[in-house]
Amino acid sequence: MRLIFGLVLLAGLALAGFAIHTAQGRFNQYKSALASTQQSIVPTKDVFVVRRQLKYGDQLRRTDVRAIQWPATSVPVGTFASMDEIFPPEDDGSRTVLRLMERDEPLLRAKVTNPGQGAGIAATLTPGMRAFTLSVDVNSGVSGFLRPGDRVDVYWTGGGGEGGVTKLIEANMPLIAIDQQTDEQRNNPTIARNVTVEARPEIVAKLAQAQATGSLSLALVGVQDQTESASVHATLREVLGAEETAERRQTCTVRTRKGAEVVLIPVPCPEDG
Repeated sequence: MRLIFGLVLLAGLALAGFAIHTAQGRFNQYKSALASTQQSIVPTKDVFVVRRQLKYGDQLRRTDVRAIQWPATSVPVGTFASMDEIFPPEDDGSRTVLRLMERDEPLLRAKVTNPGQGAGIAATLTPGMRAFTLSVDVNSGVSGFLRPGDRVDVYWTGGGGEGGVTKLIEANMPLIAIDQQTDEQRNNPTIARNVTVEARPEIVAKLAQAQATGSLSLALVGVQDQTESASVHATLREVLGAEETAERRQTCTVRTRKGAEVVLIPVPCPEDG
């Protein structure tokens, strides 16, 4: 009986030793695999994203933002480093959304105002630039196809030799507002009465002088068009030809109103100076 008990005990010890040895081998394999996996893991960094869709003019609050892990080598330019950087403790004002953001999209500095600042034109101006408003109509305003974010060429038409001249006075001017709308995501066309451009102070002075001494027209620049417009000008002689221009100078009229009727009265043309 004792012999049988001893044999069973020896068999149990052998099995226990084998199990321990097997478990230790498996544990070592797991450690090696884990170390190899850790070496291949991409380093990450906290990036703050929005929890819901935010549109132009929405108020950004702490509950709208959360942090996620983002590959450290691919962090978008303009992200925030901490929640306190987004909402400084010493500033009670919330930020205002300037660009449409979809759920889980990274929160970028260019898409929100400074704390406590509204979503007006002043919040979007580039440092050193000024906002200047041009009066337009259905013809000069490209028939209502303009919207904030587009670029336009500005042409001036005024008096001068040969019956007048049209010149390109500034090319690729960015529009920052159409009437009182600054939202670039708006898609519905409107017939604008005013457009606001962003320009350097010296360009603002040129536009103001041009608007006061003649009429301005806008030409829409294509989204993918990166070409620089050359100097352009056209006179009435170039448009109509010399003979027709001379004929137009021989017969001049003035407009006069008789009640509700507008009458054209022929008058002698002034001599070219």
